[in-house]
Formats: sequence, C-alpha cells, structure tokens
Amino acid sequence: MVAAPSTAITSQWTLFRLLASTVGEDRAEFALTTLSIDPALQGTDERPSRAQVAMALNAALFLDLLERVPTAARYVAQIRAKGETIAFDHGALRTIDGATGDLPSGCEAFTRFLAPMGYEVGGLYPLPKLKMTGRALVHRDLPEAVPQFFVSELHVHELPETAQAAADRVFGYSRDPLGTAAWSALQALEAQGDCSPEQAATIVAGALRAFERQHPAPALADYEALLEHSKEAAWIATEGNAFNHATTRTDDVVQLAEDLREQGYPMKPSVEISQNGRVRQTAILADKVERPFRLADGSEIRREVPGSFYEFITRDIDPATGMLDLTFDSGNATGIFAVTRQQ
Repeated sequence: MVAAPSTAITSQWTLFRLLASTVGEDRAEFALTTLSIDPALQGTDERPSRAQVAMALNAALFLDLLERVPTAARYVAQIRAKGETIAFDHGALRTIDGATGDLPSGCEAFTRFLAPMGYEVGGLYPLPKLKMTGRALVHRDLPEAVPQFFVSELHVHELPETAQAAADRVFGYSRDPLGTAAWSALQALEAQGDCSPEQAATIVAGALRAFERQHPAPALADYEALLEHSKEAAWIATEGNAFNHATTRTDDVVQLAEDLREQGYPMKPSVEISQNGRVRQTAILADKVERPFRLADGSEIRREVPGSFYEFITRDIDPATGMLDLTFDSGNATGIFAVTRQQ
C-alpha cells in the first residue's frame, strides 16, 4: 500500500474533477485519498476516458456504502489512520430476473450502461442453491485497476407460485432511472471511448440513480412471502439495487479476518476458498437498517432488516497467465450471500 496522495495532486486529476462535480470536492478528496488509484487513471486530460468515468462511479458508490454501513466506515477510518490506502477490488449488486415494470429485467438493467463505460462479462457463475446467477463484469482497459462489478439476478420463476405473485407485486412497478440525457452521453462515450466533462458528469449522476430502490416500499405480507422462500429476494425488496457490498483486496484475508474478529467486528464465521484455491473471501456481517412496509389498511410500519456490508478478498497469481486471478467462484459467492441473512 502507498501513502495517500495529497490534495494538491488529486485536484489536478481529470478523475478528481469528475468525481467532485458529482459528490463535491471534500468527498472526492476523501475518496481519492482512501482508494489506491492506478497512475493510468490520474491523467489531466480535458476529456475523461471511459476508465475514468467507471472509476468515478465506483468511487461514488464506495462513498455511498460508507454512509450506509457503519462497520465499513469504521474499518476505512482505521486504514486511513494508518496512512494506508484501499485496493478496491469489486462491488456487488442484486437484480430481479422477472417482472420489473419499466426497468429492464435482471443484469440487463446494469450491463446496458456499464458496457459503454468499458465493462464486459468476464465470467458466469451459477448459484443454484440461491436460485440465482452471477456475472462478473470486468473492465476491458484496466481490469486490475478499475473495480469489477459482480451482478447477480434472482430467477423469480424458480420460486413457489405464492412467492412469484408477491415478487410481481413488489417489483412489477419498478421505474427506469436513466433518462435521455444520460443515454445521449453514454452513446458519445461508447462511440469515442471518452467524452466531455459535462457528459461524464451526466453519466455518473445517472448511473448512481440506478443503484437505488426503483420500486415502492413493499407490502409487509409480500415481504414475508418472499422471505420465506428467498432471503435474497426479500433483501432486494427492501434495498433494491443498492450497492450490496464493496470489497478490499488484501494480501492475507485469513489473518485479516482473525484480526478484525479480535477487534470486535461481527465477522462471517469462515473464509470461503475457491475450487482452484487462488481466491479467498470473507466479510463483515451486514449492518441492520430500518425500512418501511405497507400494511393492508394503508398505514405504514418500520422494521429492522439486513442492509449492506463490507467484504475482503485475497487473489493469487494465476500461474497459467502470470496475472492476478480476477475470477470469482460460485461456492464462494453462495457463502458470502449468507451475511445478509441474519434476521
């Protein structure tokens, strides 16, 4: 890890100017002195590249997660206090493969705007125990430096009929958060590989709206019907397409998990190890949040449910390529999903 860069340096970066236009200068400075930023992303060109647009989006999502997940904010504060930076490996989100109103179904809701930023599907991961499928979206230009997205979709048709009906009522009236301005800017970015600062800011702001709940607060009865058959569907019912977790890439996740447990963090009991042995993951259990639910009489009630969380990953070198193993593992992913199941 390297020391955090100074404000004088970051303020000249194209990436800083783009991020600041979305989240403000103070938060942009915080993000870019917290995350390890590859030199290839630090240029001062007038036109942001697609990799810089993608990194700005990831940095904004990282900031959003810290505001929603106190345990993540605590961990990040400790890293900053030591003068170290965080290697942001990937973020994750959950989608619904079923009726979603005006919002495209499943992973298409995100691949449609992440592709113009330079992302492509790098791996498909069946999650049959969860009735889900995961896709790793990797950046074409800087695969190790720009965080990946792990996008999972829940297959509603595999749920019992009662849960399917509840899912249709909860998710079937979702809105599409992307407007014409965002699409115009995305088309320019896709065609040229870069865009104007104004277009880049429009893209990041529009994409951030996609990481929200696009459907109304669920009816309590529908939520409970989903919870009975799929805790993942229930999580999406309250949290929508929020950034499910952000992940630090670390040299020794096993030792880090032990250290954090000793510091009082509510850690996942075990470390998940991929079949090839090169990818190891664990996480802090999801923080609890209060969410509204609609009752049959039209009134509203609030209940505590699992929110988002923070994850850690160690990736070894793939001897076949000599590069960092950027793959995921279906077994690992299934195990990590459990951290949002505590009720």
